[in-house]
Amino acid sequence: MTFISDDDFALYLWALGDASVRAGCAVHAYALMTNHVHLLVTPASSDAACLMRALGQRYVRYFNDRYRRTGTLWEGRFRSTIVDTDRYFLACSRYIERNPVRAGIVNDPGAYYWSSYRRNASGENDAIVTPHSLYTSLGANDDARRSVYRDLFATDTPPLEVPEIRTAPRRRHTLGMTSYHQAVAAMYGDSHDSGEQSPAPKSGGDPAGVEPGNVNRAPREPADRKHDG
Repeated sequence: MTFISDDDFALYLWALGDASVRAGCAVHAYALMTNHVHLLVTPASSDAACLMRALGQRYVRYFNDRYRRTGTLWEGRFRSTIVDTDRYFLACSRYIERNPVRAGIVNDPGAYYWSSYRRNASGENDAIVTPHSLYTSLGANDDARRSVYRDLFATDTPPLEVPEIRTAPRRRHTLGMTSYHQAVAAMYGDSHDSGEQSPAPKSGGDPAGVEPGNVNRAPREPADRKHDG
């Protein structure tokens, strides 16, 4: 068990906010589950190792002191994968924030307190989250973006996407391979060009339990563009 009390969740989020600033990583989506964590981030450098190392060390020290235990809390190194298309950035965001629903904890993602859904879908204040350009491009203003974002959650993640996103970090597999794009496009009747790529996003996993949590690294934006504050 990674989180036992609400104080544990709150401390982890505080540590995440602090560590992400220090590591220069922009966090776009997250979900803290009882035994693992999912994050979608854009790292300042080629990987999020500095973020995960600092975050893990701080939280394990807190957890061990609080519950009078010793040793590591995570099982192995965090896992990551590249998300290289516009479609998969939003798909990963939805996958992460619907995790509490798939786990049977809540019936609606907005009912789960320890995720970024209420920030992205309703505009609730959350200093940890930095909107990515793909998110801000969903609409001309905040209300329009949130409305489109909520519509993405009207149905669960499509069957083809769930195993692809879930297993990609373990297999070091890049999300957005051409054959998969074609299969999804056929399923949706979508004319989206499967070969079109956005600046390389990444996703990674936070180690914990049977299903290690995933720290997803989002698509990188062009150098001349900035994240919305």
